[in-house]
Amino acid sequence: MEKQESTLFVGEFHRSIDEKGRLTIPAGWRPKNGGSGNGNDAHCLALPTPDGNITVYPPKMVAQLEARISQVSIGDIEGQKAITELMSMAHSLNCDRQGRINLNERLIAHAKIQKDVVLVGKLSTFSLFSDEGYEKFQSSYTVDEGTKAAVFQRFGL
Repeated sequence: MEKQESTLFVGEFHRSIDEKGRLTIPAGWRPKNGGSGNGNDAHCLALPTPDGNITVYPPKMVAQLEARISQVSIGDIEGQKAITELMSMAHSLNCDRQGRINLNERLIAHAKIQKDVVLVGKLSTFSLFSDEGYEKFQSSYTVDEGTKAAVFQRFGL
């Protein structure tokens, strides 16, 4: 009996967004059904992050996010406002037959993407950065080896 494996989002890829806002996803990150574009594909969710990039959640992670958000009480005004703000900028994505996703203008503006995009795998999700945003991220992440080791240890690595 063969178990279907989840996609692992790893690596760094440099792509360009086309004039229609489409971005080609690395082949290994595409839906296993080939992205038929017929509307029956599982949807991914693109969300803006506080640090100015975009995180893309595959269907498995979308289901987990939906379960967590559904637990926020209607009486939790602060929580409901945060959900409303976040989801107003969210965008549901599907891969087309060529392995492209289409980003909306609000997300493109949020990440300050002009043309070039850096896709960075984070195992269960992946992030989209503008070239400048990724350079800024990399230069801000200068952690000494001892601190990195402690973080990895927290992850059980």
